[in-house]
Amino acid sequence: MNDNIKKWYIVGIVFIILFGTLLHFTYECSGNNTFVGIFSAVNESTWEHLKLLFWPAFTFQIIEYLFIGKDYNNYVTAKAISFYLGLLLIVSLFYTYTGILGDNCLVMDISIFIISVIISQYIGYKITTASSDVSIVVNIISFIAIVLLALAFVIFTFSPPRIPLFKDPITGGYGI
Repeated sequence: MNDNIKKWYIVGIVFIILFGTLLHFTYECSGNNTFVGIFSAVNESTWEHLKLLFWPAFTFQIIEYLFIGKDYNNYVTAKAISFYLGLLLIVSLFYTYTGILGDNCLVMDISIFIISVIISQYIGYKITTASSDVSIVVNIISFIAIVLLALAFVIFTFSPPRIPLFKDPITGGYGI
């Protein structure tokens, strides 16, 4: 069974990278459609770029759950940890390298996205297939953590906090 789930996680990596890359452009291509903006980067802020990992991973999680997720007690917890880890990696790696170099580099940004997807999916796989099961309470907390993250992406698209994470470095604006 681990070979089957391993294949799903590998497909997930490809799906997240491809779909996430597409989401970088969909808001502008949609004519700045508000609904599309919930799921796409609406500006060049770091926060908006986190959507490129979260929404594809979230979408794939739903599909994956229908086929294999329900067979693993650790699945929801693995996904919650995977989502938060991927986002934390993007933020920490981006601000670390830009702090060192003083500016950002597109190749580094893309590399960080890909590395974050791969590492977060790998950790999700390891947690999902771990021999010890998590309790129902941990799974409930994990589910709530995923829902809260999804809500944060929706809310902060329209009403982001006025802190650097949410500020578009090109326009100086926030959100839509």
